[in-house]
Amino acid sequence: MAKDGKRRAPLWARLCAIFGCVLMVLSGGALITGQVMMARYAGAVENKDLFGNEASQTKVSDIKGPLNILLAGIDPRTDEQTPLSDSIIVAHVPASMDQVYLFSIPRDLVVDIPPFGKTGFRGGRSKINAAMGFGSAIGNGKHDPAQGFDLLAKTVQRLTGIAKFDAGAIINFGGFKQIVDAMGGVTMKIDQNVKSEHLQPNGKPRPRYARCADNTCAHPYYGPQAEYKVGTYHLKGWQALDYVRQRYGLPKGDYDRQRHQQQFIKAMAGQALGKDVVTNPVKLDRVLKAAGKALIFDGNGHSVVDWGFALKNIRANNMTSIKLPGKSLFDGGKYVGEGLDPSAADFFAAVSQDRLPAFLLQHPEYINKNS
Repeated sequence: MAKDGKRRAPLWARLCAIFGCVLMVLSGGALITGQVMMARYAGAVENKDLFGNEASQTKVSDIKGPLNILLAGIDPRTDEQTPLSDSIIVAHVPASMDQVYLFSIPRDLVVDIPPFGKTGFRGGRSKINAAMGFGSAIGNGKHDPAQGFDLLAKTVQRLTGIAKFDAGAIINFGGFKQIVDAMGGVTMKIDQNVKSEHLQPNGKPRPRYARCADNTCAHPYYGPQAEYKVGTYHLKGWQALDYVRQRYGLPKGDYDRQRHQQQFIKAMAGQALGKDVVTNPVKLDRVLKAAGKALIFDGNGHSVVDWGFALKNIRANNMTSIKLPGKSLFDGGKYVGEGLDPSAADFFAAVSQDRLPAFLLQHPEYINKNS
């Protein structure tokens, strides 16, 4: 209990609320074991320069709002495969440091990607999830997602007008599954009926058509599908991850998937506050280990523990989920990607100028009601 009488979220749970339950560390309270766990977790997280700025690894000041944090979710891949940022989320923390606004950038959004000298990429117009790939090549057929994140960040900055990101993280989707399993599952609301493109009801991969083995088919799978019905359910790790990855067959495609991912983040943040995790040292240790394996982090010279203390007032119930209105783009009847509504320019200006509450008051349609 805090001195003001209000219940404070444990430090690791505050981080969970911001980074989708990935940056989890234990509260720095009275227990010595808590300090040991914090140091252990901080050492487990892989820290890299994600913004192409070696100086970012040197602490220059305290963490103060307003803040903008870029999160990119990627599938597990070898260093010989080109990484794609299939989930791009910006977390905006206002100067008051007591709220967070989450908005997703559509993975198929057609944008201008700037030149990138490290790979010789000359710049061009493409889907935004390709930016990480264009920036990731390090020679000899190898790819580094951390280097690719730098170009992704520059692309999102150009799109949104955000001058710089104060922190960034690459989150491995496979790591999310391990975190949920370590927590004993996650309870979340499913707001629409969804069928899995990828998995069977038992969680095993659906078989592929032989002629689609090279991924040239839009729907290469066949056989029974895992299904998720409207309602509130306690999901296993594979179920939660599978549900939030689906977009095919949904009325609004990737926009529905973005909403589901934001719902997932809030559900995980709420689960993190449960006594079943906080007071269970064995389960907590498993969660911390899973979180450490799931994340590559750049805190601009500040550790995950520094960020946890700075965001001490963030909880799951003061997270606002934002939806960016947009529509599909076609060229001669062929789908080429997504485009945002013109009003998005005003939204991005509100983010850069830290006046989102006023903007959302005038544009309530930007708030995800089901999150």
